[in-house]
Amino acid sequence: MPQDSHLPDSGQAVYGISVTAELAGIGVQSLRLYERHGLLTPARSDGGTRRYSNDDLARRRRIAALAAAGVNLAGIARILDLEDLSFGLHADNDRLRAHPDAQADAQQAATRPGYEVRSVSKEDVPSSSRVRP
Repeated sequence: MPQDSHLPDSGQAVYGISVTAELAGIGVQSLRLYERHGLLTPARSDGGTRRYSNDDLARRRRIAALAAAGVNLAGIARILDLEDLSFGLHADNDRLRAHPDAQADAQQAATRPGYEVRSVSKEDVPSSSRVRP
C-alpha cells in the first residue's frame, strides 16, 4: 500500500518532544526518563532540539507494553537490546539466503585474523541478568 506523500517516513524524526508526548499519551518527563535510560534515542536538530520519529513512537508503545507487564526500566532496556539484536540477525539471515555469494563472503571473513567467533555460555551472562526459574 503506497504511503501518503504528506506523511513522513517512519524513521524520519519530525516531532518535537511536546508533540511526541501528546501523540504517545505520556508526559514530557517520561520521554526524558526513557532517554536517560537509553530506551529512546531521539534525533537532534542543529540547535539540539529532540526530534522523534514514528519508529520512536512504536518503540515507546513497546516500552509501555513491557512496563505494563511489570518489567522495570533496566529489564526493558535489556529486552529491547536483545530484540534489536534479533532483528538484525534475522535481516542478516534473510540477506544471506537471498544472496548465496554473501554467505561465502561471510564465511571467509570469519576466518580472517582478528575476527573472533565464539559461543556464549551461561557464564558469559552476568548473574543479575539471568532469568531465575
